[in-house]
Amino acid sequence: MRQLTALDAQFLNVESATTAAHVAGLAILDPAAGTVDRRALAELLLDRMHLSPALSLRLAEVPLGLDHPYWAADPCFDLDNHLFEMTLPAPGDDRLLAEAVAELHARRLDRAHPLWEMHLINGLAGGRVAVYTKVHHAAIDGVSGAETLATLLDLTPDGHLRPKCGPSRKSRDVTQDRVPAGDKARAEPPGLAGMLAGAAMRTATHPVRALQSVVRAAEDLDAIPLAAAIPGARLIARAARVVARDRHERPELPSLSVPRTPLNGPISARRRLSFGSLPLPDVRRVARTNGISVNDVVMTLCASALRSWLRERDALPAEPLVAAVPVAVRTARARDLVGNQFSAMVAPMPTNVPDPRERLRAVGTAMSRAKRRFALAPATWPSELCSMLPAPVTSLVTPAIFRLAGLAFPPINLIISNVPGPQFPLYLCGGRVLAYYPLSVLTDMSGGLNITCFSYDGRLDFGIVACPERMDDVWGLLGHLRAALDELLDERVGDELRDGVRVDLVAG
Repeated sequence: MRQLTALDAQFLNVESATTAAHVAGLAILDPAAGTVDRRALAELLLDRMHLSPALSLRLAEVPLGLDHPYWAADPCFDLDNHLFEMTLPAPGDDRLLAEAVAELHARRLDRAHPLWEMHLINGLAGGRVAVYTKVHHAAIDGVSGAETLATLLDLTPDGHLRPKCGPSRKSRDVTQDRVPAGDKARAEPPGLAGMLAGAAMRTATHPVRALQSVVRAAEDLDAIPLAAAIPGARLIARAARVVARDRHERPELPSLSVPRTPLNGPISARRRLSFGSLPLPDVRRVARTNGISVNDVVMTLCASALRSWLRERDALPAEPLVAAVPVAVRTARARDLVGNQFSAMVAPMPTNVPDPRERLRAVGTAMSRAKRRFALAPATWPSELCSMLPAPVTSLVTPAIFRLAGLAFPPINLIISNVPGPQFPLYLCGGRVLAYYPLSVLTDMSGGLNITCFSYDGRLDFGIVACPERMDDVWGLLGHLRAALDELLDERVGDELRDGVRVDLVAG
């Protein structure tokens, strides 16, 4: 049975009274071609759960927290613990939907069960329905989260009516089903004696493994937030690479000094969110015209929107903001594994550059340098940092470390993530998915704002999660994203496109 890695366990350790460490998505559906109700969702889930291990496994804790937990089949799996339904009050607009989902997003998952929930939300304007799904970050990362979503979706409206490869459940009560016995046998954790023996062995060998992690992390010392500001960080990183016989000449990164902004500081338990979409063809046009990637344009849009939002509040720092950008490192062999396979690039965002054309070029230069460095030697420092302390110590000190970082030493200003998706329509229980807005995690250390986008069927769907104590107008940021794209189209494509291009941003 698979044990959680130090990186997986860190997402459990970081949870506190103000932090919930799950990732989520909000799907907006047109149910006209299907039946999107609770029973249909239950049938679909039970038919396809075997395709996504994260949905059927729960945590098996090691006594006294002496080691990282294991994943185990839930012998009392009950779909009623995971599938819920609610109806919005009239008029059922996007603002009401965002408020309802924000409350759901702020709640931590119950660790006594597999770490996921799905909420069917009725009563949306125009006859639409929404499905909000959250899964703990200890179980999935961005790529595996998208793959988990894909197991529930179909290419045609009638795909959910076709026979599935899983066991038939027509004769059972779908709200009281159980994990198949074969899956249980494969998902059994070691017994108490085995857990304690494993914990003792890993405790005894931890100093050696911790030293190895320190050396490997030192190779990227000049790319690690906060650590990069240590005098001599670049020299130490070069020396560590010599010791490790790493002959790659890595491009030097710019300064990662993190300015203070209203977005950084301790967060509360409350959440606010907004969601909206931009046309992907327009973003691709800007990327193609300027010889950069779509992700670079996304970063530029975020930098421009943040610049405008901060200027409105007389809080724009003279230095560029610093953003962490998650990067998938999941291999084909690890595709079916529960847990995280990702790293991160940290790059400056030129929010201090007034000219939009120069800002776009500055983003392209900074991201190109970061990507070249990552391609030469993918950074492992997120995993290495999580592995330096023994499991019992990490679980105790992590919340305090994150809180202290939020108060005094923020390593970044925010996290921005761009997840690629399919460019064709998909269906859930026969209902067409109109949009899919990803929603992610806030912590004291990473700041009170997270921007995630997902490309789907010709759109870039943005999900913005914020702490209201750190960001007072989460919807206003969406307006600035739209203005930023208009600005780039004006600057780089030509005024003649203004009459023929519509920027569709759902703002409620």
